Formats: sequence, C-alpha cells, structure tokens
Amino acid sequence: MALLRSLSAQRTAISLVYGRNSSKSSNSVAVAACRSFHQRGTRSTSTAGEGAASESTRGVNGARFLHSGDRPLQASAVVQPELVSGETVKRSTKQESSQEKNPSPAGSPQRDPLDVSFNDPIAAFKSKTTGELIRAYLVYMICSSEKLVEHNMTLMKLTRNLLGQKLFVLLMKSSFYGHFVAGENRHTIVPALERLRSFGVKPILDYSVEEDITQEEAEKREVESSVSSAGDKKEEGSMPQYHVDKSFADRRYKVSSARTYFYLNEATCERNMEIFIKCLEAVSGATFGTGITAIKLTALGRPQLLLQLSEVIMRTRKYMEDMVGGQGNVLTHHKTIKDLEKYYATLGDNKDVKEFLNNVTSDKEGILHLFPWSGIVDEDSQLSDTFRVPDPQTGQMRRLISQIPPKEEEMFRNMIRRLNTIVKAAADLDVRIMVDAEQTYFQPAISRITLEMMRKYNKDKAIVFNTYQCYLRETFREVNTDLEQAKRQNFYFGAKLVRGAYMDQERDRAKSLGYPDPVNPTFEATTDMYHKTLSECLRRIKLMKDCDDDARKIGIMVASHNEDTVRFAIQQMKEIGISPEDKVICFGQLLGMCDYITFPLGQAGYSAYKYIPYGPVEEVLPYLSRRAQENKGVLKKIKKEKRLLLSEIRRRLMRGQLFYKPKGNYVPI
Repeated sequence: MALLRSLSAQRTAISLVYGRNSSKSSNSVAVAACRSFHQRGTRSTSTAGEGAASESTRGVNGARFLHSGDRPLQASAVVQPELVSGETVKRSTKQESSQEKNPSPAGSPQRDPLDVSFNDPIAAFKSKTTGELIRAYLVYMICSSEKLVEHNMTLMKLTRNLLGQKLFVLLMKSSFYGHFVAGENRHTIVPALERLRSFGVKPILDYSVEEDITQEEAEKREVESSVSSAGDKKEEGSMPQYHVDKSFADRRYKVSSARTYFYLNEATCERNMEIFIKCLEAVSGATFGTGITAIKLTALGRPQLLLQLSEVIMRTRKYMEDMVGGQGNVLTHHKTIKDLEKYYATLGDNKDVKEFLNNVTSDKEGILHLFPWSGIVDEDSQLSDTFRVPDPQTGQMRRLISQIPPKEEEMFRNMIRRLNTIVKAAADLDVRIMVDAEQTYFQPAISRITLEMMRKYNKDKAIVFNTYQCYLRETFREVNTDLEQAKRQNFYFGAKLVRGAYMDQERDRAKSLGYPDPVNPTFEATTDMYHKTLSECLRRIKLMKDCDDDARKIGIMVASHNEDTVRFAIQQMKEIGISPEDKVICFGQLLGMCDYITFPLGQAGYSAYKYIPYGPVEEVLPYLSRRAQENKGVLKKIKKEKRLLLSEIRRRLMRGQLFYKPKGNYVPI
C-alpha cells in the first residue's frame, strides 16, 4: 500500500490537465468586433451539433510524411516513456493508482487527465479486452508487410475458397473484420456502441457494404451514367474537368480510404436511401442523440447531374469575374443589385433582365446568389430553366447548363427528394448527417446542395454537416465563404475538416485533361491549410462568445489521425477560451485506428468520435482491403500503436490481468 501511495503521488505530480484560458482582448476591440458581428447576423440560443469521419494522410505522389513543419505542443510535465521498457509499466501503474485514488466527485461524470503526448497505454486501451489487444497487435503486424497488404484481396478470396464460408467468416471475425468493423447489422453492433459510450466515445455509423466489381464494369457504369442521353455537349465556355473521361471513370483509382458508389439505376439509389435511414435509426436507438450518420451524394443519384451542376457553379463564378473582376464565389464580390442594374443599363428596359434581377438573392451587404437555390432543394425547379444569365452584349438569356431531357430532370428531382427524406428523418430522430466530400469535379454541386440543406434544416441546431478536404488549394476560401453565408442567412454551420482521400487521382486527372492541379504542392502546405482553416473557424467561434451570441452556431469536427493536428486544435481551444463543454469542437478517427488518440480525448471530457463501419463479412471485404492498404501507408503511426499495445499487454500480464473486462463509467460530451 505504501508503494501504491508513492506511485499515486508521482502520478499526480506528472498529470497534465487542461484549463480554460481566461485572457480576453481589450474592451474597445471586443466592443468594435461585436458591433461588426451583430450588423451581419442575428442572435440565436439553440444548440449546434458535431460531426466526424475518416481521412487519408497521404502526402505528395502517394508518399507519407511526418509533420516536419509542425510544432507539437510542449508539455513539460508529461514524461515521454520508452514504451517497451519496464518504465512504461511503472508509469502505467502510477496512472492507474492515481485514477483509483482520485475519483470524480459524486454526481459528476468521470474525467481523466489528458496526456497530450498520447503516450498513455492505459488510457488508450482500457476499453479493450486483452484478447482484443493481442488481435490488434497481430493485425498491425500483418499491415506492416507490404507484400501481404498488396495482395490482401486476392489472399482473402483464396482463403475463403480453401476454408469454406463458415470457417472463413470465423477467421475474419477473429482478425481484420473483428478489428475494423463493429458487426454485421444494426442490431449486432449495439454492444460495441454501448461500450464506446461507456468510455466517452460516440459513433459515426457507416454501412460499409460495397460492390466488388471489375475495373471494366466500373468504367462502363460511370461513362454511361455521366453522359446525358442528349450527348456530352462541350459548348463554348465548357470546362473539361466537369466532363467524364474514360481513363478516370473507375473512381477507385489510387483511392484507398474512401468508399465509392457506381450508379446502376434509380432503384439502387432508393435502396441506398433506405440503408442510410436504417443507419439513422440504429444511431438514434443506441446513442441518445449524440450519434452521426455519414452519407455520400453519389449514392443517391446519377453522377452526370452532379457534374453538370458543378460546371454551372464554376461557370457562374467565371461570369462574375468577367462582370466585376476578381476571383471566387459570387458572395465574395460584395456587389449589390444596383451594381448589376448599372452593368445591364445599356440593355434598356429588358423584361428578361428585370426578371433575372428579381430572382437574385441578396441582403444589405450584397449579392449572395445569382440563382434561386432554395428552389433546387425544394424539389420544384427545373435545372435547364433555373441557370440562365443575361448576355451583357445582347440582353438575351443564355443557359449555363445544356438542355437536360425531362427524364434526367426527374432523376435530379429524385436525388434531391432522397436527400430531403434522409435529412428530415435525421431531424425527427435527433441524429446528425455528415455529407462526405468527393472528387473535385463533383464537389461544387455537393457543397452547394449541402449548404442549402443546412439553410433549410439547421435553423435551431446543426443537423447537416459538410466536409472540406484541406489538401485542396481553395479550401480556406471555400470554408470562409460558407461561414459567411451561414452568418448572413442565419443558419447553423457544421463542418468536418479532413486532409482528403483523392489526391493522387486528382493530380493525374488534372495533368491528363489539362486543367490546373487543385491540390496543395506539399504535405506541409496541406497542414498549413488545415490549421489556417481551423483557426478561422475558432476565431469566429470566439467572436460569437465575446459578443454573447450562441457560439454553437458553428460546429467543427477535427477528423484527423495526425497527433500534431489534434494537439494544435487543443492548444487553440485553450488559448481562446473554448472548453470541451462548449460543444463546438469535436474529434474523430476510424474504428481500429489511432485508439491512443480517440479514447484519451473522450475520457478527458473532449467530444470524441469513432467512425463505425458495419455490414456482413462477405460484403465488407473491399472496405477491409482499403483499411489494410491505408495502414500500410502510415507505418509511423502503426509503429507507435504497436509499441503502446505491446506495453499494455505486458503490463496486464505482469499484473495478472489476462482476463481483464472493460467497464467504463464515462459520459460523452
């Protein structure tokens, strides 16, 4: 007992606990900022949600990098142990003893100190049985073999043929499937979700079933579904990146971390909608309103329509640039209706121009949209008629989108109807929706539709979240513009920040089709983009807090497996006085990856999520193949997690805890 008391005292001495930073700006600056802020948005007192998902951590040309340019937080009170030495076991004993001797006050949720070096094996794995730790260690050992990972899909299919269905399923549940997937259906995953919750972690549910189709079949489907029945008309002013190219029709090309849907027919899209709604029901039933469901817009409709809509958006920006100069979204130009009237003054009393100006969306600060986007998500507008602008020379209305056949117009309406059905179900079930990012040639349309869904449904709290890929050069500008729109149109803004999943594919496609590379040149530039974008979001949150407005009108998910980025977010929160209880910042990682980050965050009282895939063993093999590929590419992270796993396994063996049963008493933020 004396030894335990001694170890407890030492543990207390090295514990690191974050507190809120109470420093404020000068009163005059704060007052001026508040005045400016209140001139541009209205107050609200409702709550916002949070969001999360996975990311790819690949660097340039597929290589993986460390954050050589980052400056991780320095925590002088944190001891950096040699994780496989006896010192690790001693330190772990100190931690455990401290937690036993210093329980949370009666009536308050359990909270642990956070080691921001993320070197605490007990905090990382206290939610796991010893058998699960051994399984994780073996899985990571296999992922460290390039040859095994390279041929993993072939090996899995060969093993299935040799063992038969039942033995193969048993083997997978004891290895890769058991480590990376929560269960086969929404009922069998409930125990896993409940255990996560008891250790302070919330779920993002994803039904991870995918078709295992050949490259030829994928290309055939994509080409057929990306070209209108009227033909692929490249009119004057058309942009090559928003037209299908057979060389890149298999969207799985050089992508290891993102699920891909290939359009087959409208019935398949209806089934996908039903699956997403079942995910919502599963989350609602097991997470008490704290869960999230991830969806992809390409699962709900014909990709041709997203391509055409994306091209319209980019051509609209070009139209504004030609009209008033500068770059970027229409909203960023700060032009008014009067400015447009002056521009068209030479056209005289033109009925079409007047009607166009009547439909422009604007406020006292200027134009927000040239087109009535609200009609798009209300399922009534016709695309071909909506996207028309006056020719500045003749005054005649010209289309920014080619004539769409009635059947394809109906397909677009169906896609919007499916998305509306999903989001309405989420609102009714008190679950949030996270719309995943996709390739840049789809993304303008995806972001525009998602923002309109936010405007429609995020009135009292954040139901819908958009995803921003920080490896793109325009990410900061896009997020800033969308934040501005949310403020000016008074809706709750939800964003998930990731590094991105399509970098190699995007680079190759841009080079092949002859348009500018949309990706940041280096890994360090992507890190800077991520941190700059996150800092801007936090700056706006702080401004809301200083003005006594509802800071929860902005909710940000830091979806990163990178320690330095997580530390950066925590440090920024501390410096500007944002606490975990404010529920404006949350963190997320994939199930089976970076537990040493997720669980310590959740147990320390931060809002932490795991991206939870589920589905039948046979049908999630493509997902498992991607997880193996992704882990092969992040050997540095695997190396750390393996050492932490080995340290905890040894500690339990030395303490006779081989049959340790996880039992958490944490309440998620």
